Amino acid sequence: MARIFDRDTLLDLTVNVIPLGIILFFVVAFVLVDPFGGLDFYGRVLQMGLLVFPFVALAILTYVSGKAIAGDEKRSPVFFQGQATMEGAQTRHEAEADIEAADEAAAAATAEAEAEAEADATDDDADPDTTDEE
Repeated sequence: MARIFDRDTLLDLTVNVIPLGIILFFVVAFVLVDPFGGLDFYGRVLQMGLLVFPFVALAILTYVSGKAIAGDEKRSPVFFQGQATMEGAQTRHEAEADIEAADEAAAAATAEAEAEAEADATDDDADPDTTDEE
């Protein structure tokens, strides 16, 4: 399953999710408990409309802004927090590339050392019948 939002984007959207939860709480509370007692049909529709309309609008706004944030992170360079205006700041992609290059170099060095150790072990285990006798 493809993920639309990564962890950082979800953290950015938390500021909209909290008000959605608050509105949802009041919708449920007003459905279960009638705090204004004796509202007619139109009063109840108005009451729910004043809660449901902002809920739907904020949910749509949250989704659209999340898509915009996620799309912008894919199109433009992403800097680490607080470093976007610093001279010579490294982008997230550059840092990840440096880390991958260092990991590959370490893996290559390890493989070379293992091959060298194996070659040394093979030389030490030479057949005793082929020794020089003069």
